[in-house]
This record gives sequence, structure tokens and C-alpha cells, in this order.
Amino acid sequence: MDKKMAVCGLDCGSCEIANVESDADAAESVTGWFREMGWLEEGEGVSDVVEKAPYCKGCHGDRATHWSADCWILKCCVDEKRLEHCSKCDEFVCERLEKWSGGSDRYAEALERLKQRKGEST
Repeated sequence: MDKKMAVCGLDCGSCEIANVESDADAAESVTGWFREMGWLEEGEGVSDVVEKAPYCKGCHGDRATHWSADCWILKCCVDEKRLEHCSKCDEFVCERLEKWSGGSDRYAEALERLKQRKGEST
């Protein structure tokens, strides 16, 4: 699989928050959203997003500036088990991940991506 993938199987390659530095359209969208949320002041732009670092740098990036540092999947997979992604876990597919995947179509797709990855490595 060539796509950037979160430890939970989410596709980071299509995520605007993960592509702020490399995709002008994503940067514009994220900057506008951050202004709406009150995370940026009027007049602040992409360089301020990058400087303040409120964008995703991946699950194995610096936790001090991680977009979702309190993610339970991140804590389990990366912090506790030191794995690249959940499909490398001896307990894959665990009950918590299965339940999480029922939360949205994106999460269900992420679990299927992990299952595919698991199948490729066996």
C-alpha cells in the first residue's frame, strides 16, 4: 500500500489537515476552518498554521504538537505496543477497534484497510 496511513487505518493521503504544508487547496480549507474555530485570528494564514503547528504530522510524529495526541488508538498502538499500525498487533482485530469502526463509514473503511494490510503481510 502506497498511501500514507494512520495507525488506525485512516487514509492520511486525502486528509486536508495532514496535507497543509504540501497542498495549497488543503491549506486554504484548513486555514478557513481554523479561523471559524477561533484557532487563528483574522489575517493569519497558512504560515501561522505551520508555525503554531495545529495540523497533523502523523501518528509517529512529535506528540507535543500532535493533532490528536489523546487518541486511544494512538496510545495503545504507538505508545504501549510500539507498532507501526494496528494490523501488526497480535490482538488484531480487537473488540475496541471493531466497535470504533462502527462509528462512521470512514472508520469502517479504515478497518478494512488494516485487514487488507494484515492479509498482505501473512
